[in-house]
Amino acid sequence: MHTMYRIVRYTDTEKAAAKNAVIMPRHEVDHVDLKLLVALQDNGRWTNVELSRFAGITAPPCLRRIRTLEERGIIRGYHADIDPKKLGFSVTAFVHVGLTSQTQRELEVFGKHLHSWRIVREAYALQGEVDFLLKCVARDLSELQSFLTDVLLATANVKHVKTSVLFNVVKKAASVPISL
Repeated sequence: MHTMYRIVRYTDTEKAAAKNAVIMPRHEVDHVDLKLLVALQDNGRWTNVELSRFAGITAPPCLRRIRTLEERGIIRGYHADIDPKKLGFSVTAFVHVGLTSQTQRELEVFGKHLHSWRIVREAYALQGEVDFLLKCVARDLSELQSFLTDVLLATANVKHVKTSVLFNVVKKAASVPISL
């Protein structure tokens, strides 16, 4: 019994394309979804009709795609980009926090504290010499200092804190660098 093999020869272009191809699982987004995501990251107020025109599809499937992206958690929400200074919050600081212990229990306790501190607008758990990076927004340096000394440094398990006050925003881009 003989087995038949088919010999396929690829051009250099096909080989390069296959080498650089990003293989996405069946459940991932397609090119139309990516166009919708790029548009929404740029302006979350686009109407469904505007989005459908941008993506090159009709309005009903556009709406279904957006809803599917929301249901799957790819689109996590919509928000207004508010200028803190225009509301009297003149200080933004990034605070590096080191903990004495990083047991699961201690991390959960610290996480609960984070959620109760309104001055902390974003918090990231990190791997490395710093355990958490906090983005804090305060009305002034006095409010920030009070939070750091009276609240954060007084919290159990906090070993050290290093603070950098924001001087100027040089770049602020959408959260995901999608390219089409």
